Amino acid sequence: MIDASMTKRMEEATRLTRAGKLQEAMALLQGASPETKWEETPDQTYQGGNTFDGTCQVIDEEGKASRSYTAKPAAEASRPEASAPGAFSAGDIKMPAEWRDKWMKFRGEITQPEQAKGATEKPRPGAFTAGHFTHQVGRRDYKLYIPSGYHGQALPLVVMLHGCTQSPDDFAAGTEMNRLAEEQLCCVLYPAQPASANSSKCWNWFKVEDQQREGGEPAILAGMTRQIIDTHGLDTSRVYVAGLSAGAAMATTLAMTYPDLFAAVGVHSGLPHGVAKSLPDALGAMQGGTGPLGGAKQTTTWASTVPAIIFHGDRDTTVHPSNADRVAAQYRALRQARAQVVQGKVANGYRYTHTTYHDEKGQPQMEQWQIHGAGHAWSGGSTAGSYTDPKGPCATKEMLRFFYQHQQN
Repeated sequence: MIDASMTKRMEEATRLTRAGKLQEAMALLQGASPETKWEETPDQTYQGGNTFDGTCQVIDEEGKASRSYTAKPAAEASRPEASAPGAFSAGDIKMPAEWRDKWMKFRGEITQPEQAKGATEKPRPGAFTAGHFTHQVGRRDYKLYIPSGYHGQALPLVVMLHGCTQSPDDFAAGTEMNRLAEEQLCCVLYPAQPASANSSKCWNWFKVEDQQREGGEPAILAGMTRQIIDTHGLDTSRVYVAGLSAGAAMATTLAMTYPDLFAAVGVHSGLPHGVAKSLPDALGAMQGGTGPLGGAKQTTTWASTVPAIIFHGDRDTTVHPSNADRVAAQYRALRQARAQVVQGKVANGYRYTHTTYHDEKGQPQMEQWQIHGAGHAWSGGSTAGSYTDPKGPCATKEMLRFFYQHQQN
C-alpha cells in the first residue's frame, strides 16, 4: 500500500519530471527514501521529448555505493543490453529495484487516466492512429494501421502482439508489418500491454486467468479485434494473429481459445498454450526443461486446427528452441500431415530449415522455420525496432504469405 504522504511526494515528483526538473524530483524521492542517493551530471538539462541523462547509486546499509546506473535515452532503454540488473526504467528515469513496485503501482494510478484522455484518433487511410478499447474484464490501448488503399472494402486484419518491454510503435518499426500491409492491403492492429498489467509489459500468458476463452486478456484481445472488424467493415473470414516471445505465447493462446475468430496464427520465439500456471512455471518452460510439457512423455489436452506458422532461432537463450516443437505439437496438423523440408540460406545471413506440413488435400496447414544461428529476435526485422535480426529470412513477409493462403469457411 502507498500511504497518503508518499502519494503526495510521488505526485509532486511526477509533476517535476514532466516539467523537466529532474534534480528537484530526485531530491524529493531522496527525501522519501533515506537509503537511496541520487546524483546528476553537472551539465544535465531537459532535452525536450523524453530523454534524461543522469546517474543514480544504490546505497547499502553501511552507506557504501553498491551499484551505479546511468539513465539512457528511451530508444536505447528498450533494447535488452540497456537494462541494468537491479534497475528499472520508470518512464525515462532509472530507479533502483526497491522502488519498482511502488512506482509501477503509482504510475498506473496516476498516469494511465491522463494517457487515456483524448487518446483515440479518427482512423484514416495511410495513417497509424491510436485508440483504446474497454471490456468488462479490462481496458487496453492500441495502434491501428489502415493502408492508403482502403476505401471501405472488406480487408483482412492482422493482430500483432508485441514482446516484453516493447510497444506497438516499437513492434511496428521492427517487424515493418505496416509497410507490407500497405503493399498487400490489410489492416494491422497492435494492442498495447501497459506496465500496470505487467511491470515488463509482457502479455500474461502464464496466468490461468489469462488462458481462458471469455476471460482475462484473451477476452480483451478478442473483443478489441471484433470491434475493429465491425467499425471498419473488415473481412471476418481473414483475421490473423501473430506475436513475438510473450506476444507469441498469447497469440497461440488466442488460436486455442478463439479458433472461430482467427484464420491462422504466427508464433515467433514463443511457447505453448497452457504450459505454465505461474511465473516459476513460465521460467521453467522458457528454459525448456520443466512444466506440463517438459518431458518427452508429457502431453497436453490442448489442440487447435488453426493453421500455424512458427519461427524460432536455434541459438535463442531466452526462450529455449525446443519450445518451437512443443508449440507445433499442439496443432493437430502435425499429427496428420506429411512434411516437406527445404534447406536455405539468406544472402550474407543465416541458414534455415523450412518444414511445411500439408493436409490430405495437399493444402499447407503448418510451417516451421528454424533459423540457424539466430537468437531471440524477429527474423529479417529492421533495426529500427528492438529484438530484431535482419540476417534471417523475413518472418513478416512469410507470415503474410502464409496467412493469405487461409480463411475461415
